[in-house]
Amino acid sequence: MRNARIARSAEADGIFLINHTGFCEDLLTIHRRLHDEFPDWWIGINCLDLDPEDVFERLPEEVAGLWVDDAGIDERTRDQPDAAMVARARQESGWDGLYFGGVAFKYQRPVEDLTSAARIAARYMDVVTTSGPGTGIAAARDKIVAMKEAVGDLPLAIASGITPENVADYLGVADCFLVATGISRSFTELDLEKVNRLLGRVRAFSG
Repeated sequence: MRNARIARSAEADGIFLINHTGFCEDLLTIHRRLHDEFPDWWIGINCLDLDPEDVFERLPEEVAGLWVDDAGIDERTRDQPDAAMVARARQESGWDGLYFGGVAFKYQRPVEDLTSAARIAARYMDVVTTSGPGTGIAAARDKIVAMKEAVGDLPLAIASGITPENVADYLGVADCFLVATGISRSFTELDLEKVNRLLGRVRAFSG
């Protein structure tokens, strides 16, 4: 709640909640409490303990977005059974929030053909979401450029390594920034001054 209030006071567009420990049911309980506190704010979740198709079965309509680290995209094959299974689960759930799917994402299988992976991913999710090689490590800008060119008008998100100091390198290329490490004073504490600096630089951009 403390971190959410910091992000809200800085007028962030929204937040994601992630369970690095614990279970998805606990995360959904936390989501309900935050939704009660901020009923008009965009609040999504990332349930690290469940496969994406299992999360869709549990999503209430109040959850604005679902982010998964591995969306099951495999650019090496024509068929996409894992991504298709997630798509079916989403359709059957009736949930209509935004799906952020991890592609060429940290700690997943290395992707050699970023263009193909991004183009395939664009068929299965609302926001193609990628990252650098690890938590807090920035993605190579040419990677972001290549993926954005491949997805076209579909939004592209970066989920690691963004800071107030480097965000300008990605403005005009990426559409969404999922940020924690670069605006925090510790693993569990956002830093209001850093949050404000980051958002100030994003808002000042005219592209």
